[in-house]
Amino acid sequence: MTFLSKLRKSVSARYVALVFLAAMSALSFELFVRPNDFAPAGVNGIATMVQYLFDFSVGYMSLLINVPMLVVAALILNHRYAFRTLTFVVVFSVTVVLLQQFDISSIAYHATDGGGAILAAIAGGFFSGLFYSLAIRMGGSTGGTDIVGAFIHHKYPEYDTVGIIFVLNAAVAISSFFVYGLTYQPVILCIVYSFVSSRVSDGILKGTRSAARFDVVTAHGEALGQELMEKLHHGVTVIPAKGMYTGTDCSLLICIVNRRQVVEFEEIVRKYDNTFASVSTANGIIGNFKHIK
Repeated sequence: MTFLSKLRKSVSARYVALVFLAAMSALSFELFVRPNDFAPAGVNGIATMVQYLFDFSVGYMSLLINVPMLVVAALILNHRYAFRTLTFVVVFSVTVVLLQQFDISSIAYHATDGGGAILAAIAGGFFSGLFYSLAIRMGGSTGGTDIVGAFIHHKYPEYDTVGIIFVLNAAVAISSFFVYGLTYQPVILCIVYSFVSSRVSDGILKGTRSAARFDVVTAHGEALGQELMEKLHHGVTVIPAKGMYTGTDCSLLICIVNRRQVVEFEEIVRKYDNTFASVSTANGIIGNFKHIK
């Protein structure tokens, strides 16, 4: 099998996986979230409240919010990330619209009390975190606030986007108090959903780490370092090195990236021969960093 055929097979497998994940995410939404009258986190939370108030499908609303952002993302961010995320968003939206045309109430989870509603939020959050983390591993995302985080990181790579995304999700939770009849239960369910989703995705993607550190031994130090800085907008430290087994001169590159860039980093490194990379966890980043244009 040639390199190009292997590459095509790998790309096709990723898109097939994203299609499956998006369809399962839509099914999870229809089984656990919509029947129990609460808004999940992020953009889908906004879309859910719009559907509750105006009977405008989450599927259509998700497209209206995500597609314009993804068009811009394809122009100023990584186009592969944008296209993979667009694949997830479109399949999710289409699946939601199709599921809403059929009566799946017989298999949906309808909570009969507050404890049951909490279980619905836990189940919905678990599947949300699972599908999100797997979509990230495929080089895309589930859209929404993740796109917002990608824009912020592109403009200000030294900023922590977690706090900003938290504020956006908190706004959804507070808004749900007014949307769902001035009751606290939807707010609590949104918080539970968000907490479970973030814990599951963090556990799958990075455990307790906040970033990934790559140590790269390569014969192409200058070229690889430049490409990493241009495409990932992170600094690279280059240390002259020498391979003891071969006795040849090489370079040791040290670069710390955030979790959503791990897959892209690996794709860049794979293009260079005579290159070896190891990845470890960075539990904290301290210092002042210049913004790389």
